[in-house]
Amino acid sequence: MSRLPPGWVRVDCHLHTVASGDAVLGLEELAERAVAEGVDVVFVTDHHEVSAALELRSRDLGVRVEVGEEIRTPDGELLGLFLRERIPYVLPTEVVIERVRAQGGLVGLPHPYDPVRSGAGAVADELCASGAVAFVEAFNAKVGDAAHNAAAAELAARHGLPVTAGSDAHDPAGVGAAWVEMPDFDGPAAFVDALGRGRLVGELRPHALRYPRAVRATPPSPRDNGSAAVQRPSGRPCGES
Repeated sequence: MSRLPPGWVRVDCHLHTVASGDAVLGLEELAERAVAEGVDVVFVTDHHEVSAALELRSRDLGVRVEVGEEIRTPDGELLGLFLRERIPYVLPTEVVIERVRAQGGLVGLPHPYDPVRSGAGAVADELCASGAVAFVEAFNAKVGDAAHNAAAAELAARHGLPVTAGSDAHDPAGVGAAWVEMPDFDGPAAFVDALGRGRLVGELRPHALRYPRAVRATPPSPRDNGSAAVQRPSGRPCGES
């Protein structure tokens, strides 16, 4: 792991806790893993929920927590960062953007071109050109193909927007897969400014297994669950071999 300049921090801009409903990462577990992996700041971006992020923020667990939310809209998912209150899902996209901004928060595009998940790629250029988007997630550790991250980076470059990285962790093994090395910040404006000088670091890791379905009267036939070994991050900048 590279040494940071004085006053810099490692920031995971996108991860989930059990509050998301499809994750198995407990609050204390998240903090312990972040400390062990050398991550200084985490944006907890649960699906349509901010309760876990607010609880973590109120506790001293060794890692700084910022409150966010991954929000489903009819056009795809958005990230809201620096939130104070939950934003409901499947509101019109423009309403979600207004509600994030009303809280003083920032709107971002997570995994916009990953076809497996609900990215907002179809309207990404329009949203960026309109000024609605403050940042683009240019490295998501769980995309199925590195080309999806490259396309997100190109989107940000076209519109002159800063980029973020996120582990998108849903389980303990995912924490530490990606972060931004950047100057420390205090609030949304300073965050955006610091991103402009940041450096994305990460590696692709397998998707976390989702919660098992409810037990049925007749169990399904055994099958491969698709699990795979997870390696520790290399600490190399994204895109380097």
